[in-house]
Amino acid sequence: MGKNEKQCRSCLIAGGFSLLFSAAILFGARLDSVENVDVKDATLWLQLGAFTVIFTGMVLLLWRLMDGLRGRGISRIGKAVNKITDVFNVTDEQADIAAFLFLILCWLPVFMAVYPGFFVYDAQDEYIQVATRTFSIHHPLVHVLLLGGMICGVHKLTDSYNLGIACYMVFQMVLAAGVFTFLFSYLRKKKISRVLRLIGLVWLGVFPTVVMFTLCSAKDALFTLALLLLLVCLLEMGVGKAFFDTRGWQILFVVSGAGMMLLRNNGFYAFLVMIPLLIFLQKGHRGRLLLLSVCAVAGCLFINGGLKIALHADDSEYQELLTVPIQQLARTYKYAPEAFSGEDVEMLHEVLSEEALSLYTPRLSDPVKYRFDNEAFARDKGKYAKLWLRVGMKKPLIYLNAWWLTSYGFWYPDTVINVYGGNTVFTFTYQDNSYFGYEVEQPGVRESKIPWLDEVYRKLSLEVWKEKIPVVSWLFSPGAMFWLYALLFAWLLNNKRYELLYPFLPIFLIWLTVLLGPTYLPRYVLFFWYGLPLFLAVAQMGLRGEKA
Repeated sequence: MGKNEKQCRSCLIAGGFSLLFSAAILFGARLDSVENVDVKDATLWLQLGAFTVIFTGMVLLLWRLMDGLRGRGISRIGKAVNKITDVFNVTDEQADIAAFLFLILCWLPVFMAVYPGFFVYDAQDEYIQVATRTFSIHHPLVHVLLLGGMICGVHKLTDSYNLGIACYMVFQMVLAAGVFTFLFSYLRKKKISRVLRLIGLVWLGVFPTVVMFTLCSAKDALFTLALLLLLVCLLEMGVGKAFFDTRGWQILFVVSGAGMMLLRNNGFYAFLVMIPLLIFLQKGHRGRLLLLSVCAVAGCLFINGGLKIALHADDSEYQELLTVPIQQLARTYKYAPEAFSGEDVEMLHEVLSEEALSLYTPRLSDPVKYRFDNEAFARDKGKYAKLWLRVGMKKPLIYLNAWWLTSYGFWYPDTVINVYGGNTVFTFTYQDNSYFGYEVEQPGVRESKIPWLDEVYRKLSLEVWKEKIPVVSWLFSPGAMFWLYALLFAWLLNNKRYELLYPFLPIFLIWLTVLLGPTYLPRYVLFFWYGLPLFLAVAQMGLRGEKA
């Protein structure tokens, strides 16, 4: 490729990235302040053009600096760290044990401080399903049985709900430490700088977002651990030579893929879309890859279908899939009721009552969504689909703003996570921040062994100060983390390091699915924090200039 052609390519990729990033900044700021983006505002488009030009220049400069480094800075620091750590003369097995114990020791004081753990985010509902033997597919049945079964089983033996919750937390801690240790063992074999591995280890051990969800009963942690294993498989598929010749890697691909799909529905959709993309990229192993993918999907369907039949689980809910359309109709009804004819209003009230529509809040669909009449919708889905389309054609900008307001936290770096503001839960009322749930839902009760540390995590979870500190706030921001990954992706794409792009596929596909969710919360994109050490390693591989 000639110099001019390469420069043109770089400008196009950097320009595309900068255009999207600029739109995110400008649109997000307006949604944050006035809850509306006026696309007729000429100033908005002038600003977009100016921002795009400025950011394109900055991105090109950053890439030039990165290309010039070729790992030299990391190598110098790495050599210094190697000299210090080499005196310990540890084997690989001892290094793995040390990493595992380090993580457990980092998390253990927090576990004691928030004992029995963060039993929150639908935790009570999942426990009740097992306790009452009344199941639905609203939550993944595998997780319902694991969480609820462990609590009920320990309670029968000890008469203590807290001990049951604590046992689940310990199980999850050990599993997380094991998966992270496997990750660092893999990175060591790939000759990733020791300094980067140490940074990654400390990050996973102490960064609050990682610790919070490792000690949280929500399905997000287990889902993300399965996804992380899948990402390692995909990286090995791209850069390794033995993936399709090694049974262990292929089994891990199937198990982690099935696990990811079993633990979140959007994982299933993302995996299905990823299959043809992988097959396109893997020209020499398409048959084997298709077989492995089919095995993962079939395993998920078999387990889910079997549990659904065995547990007689209710599958009559549609509102989770219709979160965005429900929110769009509710916003239009509030701000432009003239878009509905008399017949349209009657039809709308068949699935959403006047009371439900009056509960519309811009950043959270739950108040309206939970009152959606699934039975009425099931009787004539086509009729309501036409209603949604008919109203949307009259008020497309309202529809766009309704969707953006429930998703902009995933792409606007300066979003303050406060979607539950004013909502009262079991032990507190959300005020100016709802970054993390923090509490212990019934039948659990908080029994802190280290009250001052418990208070630290309460403040991190429910107070806004951390999201107001420049630069530091970006480490807590789902939107900022997304753009960090997107910048790395664009740089690798510019350098034609296609073999390093494999792990980005499920990351971006799952990110696209959460844009269609009920709101923006860190839990839905936990992979940005759990996966950071892996993607720092990918960055180093890109700096090497050759395949790992």
